[in-house]
Amino acid sequence: MSLNIPEYMQQVGKNASNAASILSAAESAQKNLALIGIADLLIEKADWLEAENAKDLEAGKANGLDEAMLDRLRLNNRNILGMAEGLRQIASLPDPVGEISNLNYRPSGIQVGHMRVPLGVIGIIYESRPNVTADAAGLCLKSGNATILRGGSEAIHSNQAVAQCIQEGLKMADFPAESVQVIETTDRSAVGELLRLKDYVDVIIPRGGKGLIERVSAESLVPVIKHLDGICHVYIDDDADLDKAVSVSLNSKTHRYGVCNAMETLLVADSVAAEVLPVLSTPYKEKDVELRGCSRTQVILPDCTPAEDDDWTVEYLAPILSIRVVDDMDQAIDHINKYGSQHTDSIITESLSKTRQFMRRVDSSSVMVNTSTRFADGFEYGLGAEIGISTDKLHVRGPVDLEGLTTQKYVVFGDGHIRQ
Repeated sequence: MSLNIPEYMQQVGKNASNAASILSAAESAQKNLALIGIADLLIEKADWLEAENAKDLEAGKANGLDEAMLDRLRLNNRNILGMAEGLRQIASLPDPVGEISNLNYRPSGIQVGHMRVPLGVIGIIYESRPNVTADAAGLCLKSGNATILRGGSEAIHSNQAVAQCIQEGLKMADFPAESVQVIETTDRSAVGELLRLKDYVDVIIPRGGKGLIERVSAESLVPVIKHLDGICHVYIDDDADLDKAVSVSLNSKTHRYGVCNAMETLLVADSVAAEVLPVLSTPYKEKDVELRGCSRTQVILPDCTPAEDDDWTVEYLAPILSIRVVDDMDQAIDHINKYGSQHTDSIITESLSKTRQFMRRVDSSSVMVNTSTRFADGFEYGLGAEIGISTDKLHVRGPVDLEGLTTQKYVVFGDGHIRQ
């Protein structure tokens, strides 16, 4: 019998809403028990998880997925350990739910403050990366939210395997199974139904390619936390330590290609370009990185491909790097603010005054100094596993952590006070 998708998704929404009321009142110890239990199960079942992931990898290769997509899809012992460590780190973090802040007496004698509370039900739509299943479930659980997870069809075996570990961990902690629901169908109409569950779902978080995020943003009847692109820059200033510049520029681009915090455009001050670009070009070529340069870059690196105007606006997610030589920091900042995606941008400089200007004027969710853009990550920031990196300005910006998955309500204390 074929699945009735609208009815199925309505039931998923109702179940999540019921579970959310239980999770919102759960104690930290109970949530931590579930998180540690899931982490232990991921380690215990690592071989099985890799075997299930191998089915997805084989199908992905047969369907022509490129290497960047396969890299995002791959589960191995290292990233399974990373998922488990992320869950343990979340368990060790302070629980934001119920925290009261800004409590002040008013002239009337009442006390007014803020209490941090869960958002409710969070729908997460994502592609390729099966680690998102564990990361998102863990963050939503610790922040007291029920979650509905809809992964891509290319990772169906991996996601269902991780989901089984999650369900067993929830059971160990006496949480309802509906606290975390992973959609079982690969039918694409399930996404459309999820975007219309405004009676049950409080926020949607899409993680994936630009096409997915644009579709979610256009069609959702539920508020969306999103980022469209990861067009990240490194700017090598004329006051840079060139050894640092080379190290950071290489790591930002070549550590991993298919990730949103990889550098896509390198900006270099004209005064140091002739010195640093030839040094960088050799290791880039050794790693088969295609260099696309502006006219000034081509003078220094004659073998590079001429950059087109569109190259400044592309998130390659591949071994391709656009390079532009700029007059100075002002021109670099203008370029970043014009072509960037407000994700992550880094300056390499030894000048304190330029550092301060760059940090103030670059309008991105993460602004870095003498540091690889690859550090733009919730785990690296000490936030635990992240659900995503938001380039929005409301209601959360940057890596979406526990606090980003909560909101605040006013709380008022009195002692029989009445308004005069």
